Amino acid sequence: MAWSILFVAGLLEITWAIGLKYTEGFTRLVPSVITLAAMAGSVILLGIALKSLPVGTAYAVWTGIGAVGTATLGIFLFGEPATALRLGSIGLIVAGIAGLKLVT
Repeated sequence: MAWSILFVAGLLEITWAIGLKYTEGFTRLVPSVITLAAMAGSVILLGIALKSLPVGTAYAVWTGIGAVGTATLGIFLFGEPATALRLGSIGLIVAGIAGLKLVT
């Protein structure tokens, strides 16, 4: 159950990271409210997951999910470059997340 909670926390991290782009410096109300709610939800769920997962592993997986999701959505939503090095680096993060999951 803790891994599922951590996964949702990671998805919320992606939501708020992408949401920051749409807030336009927190000058737009609806994107700002959604972004702040996602921030709070992400940290709260991370805290819940930490009740039974090691802090180093949980934090690394949480930030990894956020980094991979945000970088991937940046490519699709904002036209950021999808170079081989960038995609390979994203793949390395995914491998690290999988490795941490396997050893925990």
